[in-house]
Amino acid sequence: MYHRHDVVIVGAGGAGLMAAAQLAHVADVAVVSKLHPSRSHTGAAQGGIGAALGNVEEDHWIWHMFDTVKGGDYIVDQDAAEVLSREAIDAVLELEHMGLPFNRTPDGKIDQRRFGGHTRNFGEAAVRRACFSSDRTGHMILHTLYQQAIKQQVTFFDEFQMLDLIITDDGVCNGVVTLEIATGEIHIFHAKAVIMATGGFGRAYKVTSNAMANTGDGAAIPFRRGIPLEDMEFFQFHPTGIYKLGILLTEGARGEGGILRNANGERFMERYAPTLKDLAPRDMVSRHIWQEIREGRGIDGSDFVHLDLTHLPPGVLHEKLPDITGFVMTYLGIDPAESLVPIQPTAHYAMGGLPTDIDGRVTIDADNTVMPGLYAAGEVACVSVHGANRLGTNSLVDLVVFGRRAGKHAAEMVKTTDLEPLPPEPDFRGRAEISNLFDRKTGENPSKIRAELQADMMDKASVFRTGETLEEMRVKLAELRDRYSKVAIQDHGKIFNTDLLEALELNCLLDVSEAIVEGAIARKESRGAHMREDYPDRDDEEWLNHTLAYRTSGGIQLKKKPVVLTRFEPKERKY
Repeated sequence: MYHRHDVVIVGAGGAGLMAAAQLAHVADVAVVSKLHPSRSHTGAAQGGIGAALGNVEEDHWIWHMFDTVKGGDYIVDQDAAEVLSREAIDAVLELEHMGLPFNRTPDGKIDQRRFGGHTRNFGEAAVRRACFSSDRTGHMILHTLYQQAIKQQVTFFDEFQMLDLIITDDGVCNGVVTLEIATGEIHIFHAKAVIMATGGFGRAYKVTSNAMANTGDGAAIPFRRGIPLEDMEFFQFHPTGIYKLGILLTEGARGEGGILRNANGERFMERYAPTLKDLAPRDMVSRHIWQEIREGRGIDGSDFVHLDLTHLPPGVLHEKLPDITGFVMTYLGIDPAESLVPIQPTAHYAMGGLPTDIDGRVTIDADNTVMPGLYAAGEVACVSVHGANRLGTNSLVDLVVFGRRAGKHAAEMVKTTDLEPLPPEPDFRGRAEISNLFDRKTGENPSKIRAELQADMMDKASVFRTGETLEEMRVKLAELRDRYSKVAIQDHGKIFNTDLLEALELNCLLDVSEAIVEGAIARKESRGAHMREDYPDRDDEEWLNHTLAYRTSGGIQLKKKPVVLTRFEPKERKY
């Protein structure tokens, strides 16, 4: 089936819907999503969205910029960080005007709370910068934007799995190929511009806060078509996931006064980050949790520590943290007001992704050459405002700021751009991939390969890494890739074929995992979320740069790309 639009947005989370809001009145826009929009993973973001409003105490956008650059261990592109921190203020106010129900101060302003790594006066002390809606901030952003899209009569194609990008012989992106999950039919979307807003790929790991749908489709498919992935070695582990389950307990809990404690009852973060303590950046807190566990101070000698919320004033959990209170009671059967909560780091956020400029245009080399017609925003993109470690709240800022910029730029672009003809048989690759899976009558179950991938990535390429474990993972990935080439699915029907979807998603997870591991092997230093125990120091002389990973017929090739430095010179990161 054929569809023609000015702009096609792939992904209906915060970034995609923010882009759609800019396009709705000026272009024919369609939003294509593998899920119903209200199930997009933006809805799982809990604690807040950062903006230097200064509603509760003094704050300035340049302090936010500094924290973003420092938090990212100085591999953040500072021109992009300035855009992020400046425009966060207007973006939050725009959300408020759309009707987002933020918590309020007594005088009616948007309330703000502390979050990890956010400081005043360039690191002097923690600052209240996170604007929040209880602990459902992402949920409220997602639903507010979806309501706006419905109001503006945006066209939605829900439950369509992306199979391929359409790229002309001249290197112009002018559409996507998808599979309609309900019918099994192939659909071609022909457009002047495509905006990728498909989210991350936390499902490469066994213990993760990510939804089942976060399998890296929007990164892997362009990767196969020769578009590089930037900084894939940097993957963030959030410090406070529910033990064994990975379900997120927001950083806002620590922003409201929650404390991490080891088996001795000690507030151990005081030893590692004496100024910010439990609100140090996420990479540091996750690393120090594992350090406590390794040194025998995990609870009862096990691989978790405690989050202590029992001392918080009455009403705080109910009024400001109702969702996490419910999660803990549902999944652990304990009341966090009375009992300590067992937590461990959980795979949470990809700092790497499709390289873009500050207008969301995808770039294909170290010179930032733009691929015409292709944009990306949100977690699938790497602009780079997160560097080696994303600050809490900056994911939602990234969504709205760069989703908005991508939408605005695409709106102007389509006014002066002709629709490029489709290349011959634009759906050939997608049809061939499905045919290969349907034609194979016997073979291995993809779920078994997926389980091994996730367990080994967790063991060999997570918070702590060494050259030895990464090489082992490289060998394992080659084995899994070979096994995938022989995989078979049981269901050969067309309607809601979840076996087929699982196999397609596994292929994407293998692609992004290979990029993560190759980048981690190459980067012989420790920086942010990339901790090489065999190279424990940061090496600015050799590695103050981004990496670009390219998939070639000979395997993955890596190239370096300069980091943009403007206001802040790199220095040792202390809190």
